[in-house]
Amino acid sequence: MATQIPRKTLNDDEKYTLITSNLHEVIRGDIIRDILPIRPPKIYWGTATTGRPHAAYFLPAIKIAQFLRAGCRVKILLADLHGFLDADKAPEGVLEYRAQYYQRTISALLRSVGVDLENLEFVRGSSYQLSSAFSRDLLKLSKKVSVHDAVKASSEIVKSMGEPVMADGIYPMMQLLDEEYLDVDAEFGGLDQRKTFGLAHDIMAKAGFKVRAHLMNPMVPGLAGGKMSSSDPKSKIDLIDDATTIRKKIAKAHCVPCVAEGNGVLAFIQHVLLPYSELQSPDGKPSISVILKNETQPTTFGSFAEVVAAYESDSLTPQLAKKIVEDGLIKLTESIRCDFEADKDWQEIARAAYPEPKTKMAKGGSKQTNAKHPGQNKNITVPVSE
Repeated sequence: MATQIPRKTLNDDEKYTLITSNLHEVIRGDIIRDILPIRPPKIYWGTATTGRPHAAYFLPAIKIAQFLRAGCRVKILLADLHGFLDADKAPEGVLEYRAQYYQRTISALLRSVGVDLENLEFVRGSSYQLSSAFSRDLLKLSKKVSVHDAVKASSEIVKSMGEPVMADGIYPMMQLLDEEYLDVDAEFGGLDQRKTFGLAHDIMAKAGFKVRAHLMNPMVPGLAGGKMSSSDPKSKIDLIDDATTIRKKIAKAHCVPCVAEGNGVLAFIQHVLLPYSELQSPDGKPSISVILKNETQPTTFGSFAEVVAAYESDSLTPQLAKKIVEDGLIKLTESIRCDFEADKDWQEIARAAYPEPKTKMAKGGSKQTNAKHPGQNKNITVPVSE
């Protein structure tokens, strides 16, 4: 865990700048600006409890750390029912284990970037989404949202096979109501949430609910190119991978020389390592040092623009850029891995949340996967998770 160090007091403009830094888009930022002089803004980030959290989760973790540094109050929604609705990525039998695994893992992740957990709150979606009041409001909202708009809102989030199902339309409407039931001023998410956030601004006031601000992180390319995903083992670095595994995976990363655009290695420097160094600096200034090609003394970068300039000129080579990310990730994940290895309960939860698939030959020669977990009804077959 990072050492807590004295930092200067931020004024309201500096707080807003920190809250919105590195975001791709902000909708209704005026809501946050108007609240800052009065009280701490309340922001929530939700994550469906599907595949195992991986290195890309450092992006929202850094933003959450920045929100807290700016004096915001933060809630993290463990969206267990959303995971269940998303193409059955979280079968009902593992919902409890997934929620426990996510809370333990994200807590360790946040501690690794210096977050004081006393200043945020975890909430499970199922703790209120199954209430009669939520059901009534969901029905109320369903009268205002067309089937087309509901399915469109979830199209970048829910990946159904074939024709959309009713769950695809329910998913975003529940997310809209999450803002109301969590009593927040803003929701934070990725750019893939853009259609859902747009629906909120079109519908919520008409349905009698308060309109919130929306803060969107960019979709950062993975190490193999494209979005970093828990379903792509080449792109994914697990938060409990050891140093050797991390180095091997980053060595294979897609990192075209002199090309910064779409470069997942540079994106990690931009959105995780530089902001992390800024949060840890007493003067609030980012810095990353590396010995460039044909140099003997370290060069310190104070901005991502400087990193890009060095990379495009090939003085910062792909190998050197990867070394920066390797060292940074190994440092950040060390405490997570140590906590996991020392916690037998956490390990048991992990096995129950993500049971090993058992493959056997079915009739006709096809393979059949049957993954069991503690407490599962023996007659239920659990599909392999992400």
